Amino acid sequence: MHLFWEQGYEATSLAQLKAVIGKGITAPSFYAAFGSKAALFSEAVNCYLNSHAQVTSSLRDPDLHPRLALEMTLINSAKMQYEPGHPRGCMVTLSVAFPCQNDSDILKPLEGSRQRTLEGIRYCIQRGIDNGELINNEATLALAACFDSFLMGISTLARDDVPLEEVLLSITQIMKLWDSARL
Repeated sequence: MHLFWEQGYEATSLAQLKAVIGKGITAPSFYAAFGSKAALFSEAVNCYLNSHAQVTSSLRDPDLHPRLALEMTLINSAKMQYEPGHPRGCMVTLSVAFPCQNDSDILKPLEGSRQRTLEGIRYCIQRGIDNGELINNEATLALAACFDSFLMGISTLARDDVPLEEVLLSITQIMKLWDSARL
């Protein structure tokens, strides 16, 4: 998973995958074990979506206050993207930088995850409107794009070694956009 996370699907070669797997695995053994590079990538994506990508699950938690749900997602995502033991950044976001010319369908699960995250942010904003906390206007609804763009931008900051503390402080600042839309 880490090699695909670091380099994307197309840039990751069979030779690199075999080297990571080790044990002198041959190409025929690789294909017998995994079926194809695409199948292994799909497994890696599913593993990522069921583990690291769960940092956005608070967006859809109706028991959390919507502002808190959004802020928790931003903080948890930032912390996950800086954890040691895996590449920096978010595999879901970084896949945008690594398009697949020959097999665009392979990235569909990652695109779906990005769409679900945006929908989750919209859900939080709509709940804020519905509970009378936020103004119901186009500017408030546009906040979803602001927060989603910020969330995706954390990947670049992580890759560029911007200190996590600075990113966490910037989350405090971006949450002021929510506060500015209050009734």
